[in-house]
Amino acid sequence: MDKAEFLKWSRKYEKDQALWAQTEQELGARFRRTKLLTSEDLALVVGWKFKDQDSKRAKILEAVAKNDQDTICRLSNQAFSIVGAEDAYRVNSLCMLNGVSPVLASILLAFFEPKNYGVFDLSVWRALLGNEPPNLYTAQNYLTLLASLRKVASKHNLDARTVEKALFKKAHDKS
Repeated sequence: MDKAEFLKWSRKYEKDQALWAQTEQELGARFRRTKLLTSEDLALVVGWKFKDQDSKRAKILEAVAKNDQDTICRLSNQAFSIVGAEDAYRVNSLCMLNGVSPVLASILLAFFEPKNYGVFDLSVWRALLGNEPPNLYTAQNYLTLLASLRKVASKHNLDARTVEKALFKKAHDKS
């Protein structure tokens, strides 16, 4: 895809997912302002990700509810505040929270810093890297996907999240 096509598909994503795009914008702005998450923020992100998967959403909400507010604040602040922190450090800090997988960590980082992060998604992996390995959803595989997303984003002078949204939307509209 060229830049115009990435922008077209990203806009289509935002139009078709207007409520969720607004939630993403609001949460991202709060994360950038406060440099931390609250337990309510974490629950909203779980709801955003698993909006169409009731049983999975309930299971993950139960797991993230086991985190105390101080731990959520401390670990999210580590991930969001350290200037120049390595991606692995940020992902691993967030994954220390109960119920937070590399997928949820990717969402938190994409909301916080959309220029440099995108959501860890199977369709995006396939579009950029081909067939997925067994046990795809690991921190290391997210970092691999992130490098590929950033390369494409840089080539077209776009945010990583814009590229990821476009690839996601195009794959899901074609299926």
